[in-house]
Amino acid sequence: MKILRLVSVGLLFPLAVALGAEPAPLVRAHAHNDYEHTRPLLDALDCGFGSIEADIHLVDGKLLVAHDRKAVKPERTLEALYLDPLRERVKRNGGRVYRGGPTITLLIDVKTEAAATYAALDAVLKNYASMLTVFRQGVAETGAVTVIVSGARAPAVMAAQDLRYAAMDGRIEDLTGKTTSGLVPWMSDNWQKVFQAKWTEGVPEAALPRLRDIVQQAHAQGRKVRFWNTPDTPAAWRFLFEAGVDIINTDHLAELQAFLLAQPAHVGK
Repeated sequence: MKILRLVSVGLLFPLAVALGAEPAPLVRAHAHNDYEHTRPLLDALDCGFGSIEADIHLVDGKLLVAHDRKAVKPERTLEALYLDPLRERVKRNGGRVYRGGPTITLLIDVKTEAAATYAALDAVLKNYASMLTVFRQGVAETGAVTVIVSGARAPAVMAAQDLRYAAMDGRIEDLTGKTTSGLVPWMSDNWQKVFQAKWTEGVPEAALPRLRDIVQQAHAQGRKVRFWNTPDTPAAWRFLFEAGVDIINTDHLAELQAFLLAQPAHVGK
């Protein structure tokens, strides 16, 4: 019956979108490698996702979106696929991506040299400042979209900026380091590295005490937690969700949406 319920929610949602209904914003839903979907950004927004991931390469002065360098195309820029349509949507929806909804996250995974790519990204983001969360002296002025830089990061450069248009993705060691939540508001880490074990199926009950400790420590510091290299299955989503992990990865947008909609008090949670 539970499987039927999830499937029915997933089937009904496209109809709601077709009828013009606004999706329930799901801040714990993260569109992993979003650009690989048929409609980058738009498929995730149609499912109410609150976090969206784009990999970028600096090529001839342009920020091109692709997982691998060999897959870049000149027309698939960060602006064209993500920033321009987000800005248009924010204007249309009264200053938010989802009308009356929460801030969403655009996680930008840098695949080329950190300092040069960040310099180019910073210059681009400045043009979209009106919709972005802006950080002045490390203090966030919340906007419709919060950009978080992951992958090849430039921590010294970002930490030295009095004015930033992005925050930085952290790692678990940042919980005991000197970075502030104003610079590193969340951390993404490799499950296998952190827990020294592959998670291929089922649920790793033995990892639960440490996982809860990590989540509790991060929340006490005002940070969020995300893991990658986890199974993309309902059983894994439930394990992470119930342990308090803030951001849940998926390549299966409608399925995770249906799972989250089936949970109590999902909206904005």
